[in-house]
Amino acid sequence: MNQYNVAEAKARLSELLQKAMVGEDVIIARDNQPLVRLVPVDPPRTTRVPGSAKGKVLAIAPDFDDPIADFQDYT
Repeated sequence: MNQYNVAEAKARLSELLQKAMVGEDVIIARDNQPLVRLVPVDPPRTTRVPGSAKGKVLAIAPDFDDPIADFQDYT
């Protein structure tokens, strides 16, 4: 864990951001009391589009939905 005071963090912000991006713990403190931890933000999820896989399933076996013989005990 790397801890930096506020003034030092201001002066080295770019470097601290790079450290946080590669997974290092970066703590910013005031009067030796931890205030915040820099962590990378997860990339935003893309919006799901209904029907976006249309035409990508080329074939389904004819017995796809037939009962499985080994599972008779469970039905």
